[in-house]
Amino acid sequence: MFSFLNFLKINQIPTKNWSSKSPLNFKPSFKTLFFLSLGLIIFGLGEGLILISSTGNSPWLVLAEGLSIKTGMSVGSMTFFISLMVLCLWIFLNQKPGVGTLLNVLIIAVVIDLTTFYFNPPTSVYFQYLLTIIAVLLVGLGSGIYLVANLGPGPRDGLMTGLTKISGYPISLVRASLEITVVVVGWYFGGTVGLGTLIFAFGIGPAVSLGLYIVNKF
Repeated sequence: MFSFLNFLKINQIPTKNWSSKSPLNFKPSFKTLFFLSLGLIIFGLGEGLILISSTGNSPWLVLAEGLSIKTGMSVGSMTFFISLMVLCLWIFLNQKPGVGTLLNVLIIAVVIDLTTFYFNPPTSVYFQYLLTIIAVLLVGLGSGIYLVANLGPGPRDGLMTGLTKISGYPISLVRASLEITVVVVGWYFGGTVGLGTLIFAFGIGPAVSLGLYIVNKF
């Protein structure tokens, strides 16, 4: 009866014929690079739409804002510092950066800026939250595509996949646990939390698993 929810049990990144054999592949095929870029563009679009929805900061931005308040550093500087700290944790998780790690930072940042420039915020509260849900699903789909390319995850996704490998727990549970923890810590330090933040925190784990399931099937 609930077989359609099997995607929630996914605990490893699937491979396709366009997946790189190693994340340390610095000369990927055109097909692999295409799907990596496509995934990151969709990911960035989703992140940009979350900002446009105006329903609450994403979990990691809540953390960056909270730590910014406590340290006096800018939110941007704090975001960069958090990314570095997360990358340091990769050492203990046996995670390897690659072309995808670098492009993750560049492509997503550009697409977020383009999305916020060309799209206007919804005037209806109903459409704001509908946009939030669509945005979370897009981030999940984008994550699924670019992670399957296997050219190296972004800092936070690398933390997710590393913890998944070590614990054996489903990706949906590990990602949701990370996001919820980040929200709680960020809120404690004074970060801004909205209903959209909670939708993202609780929804992004299942959304990433669904994205991986869709990529694996189709």
